[in-house]
Amino acid sequence: MTTGQDRAVSSETGSPDEERLPTIAEQMADQLGGWRGLVESSIPVVVFVIANVIGELRPAVIASIAVALLIAGLRLAQRRPIRHAVNGLFGIAIGAAIAWRTGDERDFYLPGILYGVGYGLALLLSAAIRQPLVGWIWSVLVAKGRSEWRDDPRLVRTFTGLTVLWGVVWLAKVGVQAGLYLAHQDTALGVARLLLGYPPYALLLLITVWTVRRVTREATPEPLPGS
Repeated sequence: MTTGQDRAVSSETGSPDEERLPTIAEQMADQLGGWRGLVESSIPVVVFVIANVIGELRPAVIASIAVALLIAGLRLAQRRPIRHAVNGLFGIAIGAAIAWRTGDERDFYLPGILYGVGYGLALLLSAAIRQPLVGWIWSVLVAKGRSEWRDDPRLVRTFTGLTVLWGVVWLAKVGVQAGLYLAHQDTALGVARLLLGYPPYALLLLITVWTVRRVTREATPEPLPGS
């Protein structure tokens, strides 16, 4: 009979007794929505930036929401997953509502900045109390709810380090956007939103998947002290 740790290791190493772990490419494609998901999630922001530069705030808001709705509708009609489209539409709608109400175009980006600050701080706090969020997210998205990594000090250290990395990068990128927001650099803020959106996320995801897969294949888990 295998232990919980043995099952966790065999699932990570692709034992024939367990369902294989998705490849790095498969995991990244699922989280990012593939190239189509990346493009579709960026289009409403691009539309807002361009429309706002050549026109006024309210037409830009209407155009960005209309495009987001169109993308979600097309995905639904094609019976494709709409999770990424709905998430993007939700974020666009909140920012658009705030910008419409205040009349200040830079407020379109405010919810994303506040969300990024909160997410970055939550990541660092979870690492500080040794409950790294990256580990728990891994359990949900990859390990199908299993959390045996909590019994392996190597994986706890790995997920803690990765969580700190995610938190620092997240706060750094929203720090750039916050600086542009406070400086009223509206067009530059829109460009920064695009450049600092999916590219850092994709890189962090690649580092996370590669690191965890490497650690789980190196050696047998160390027992916890006193176990």
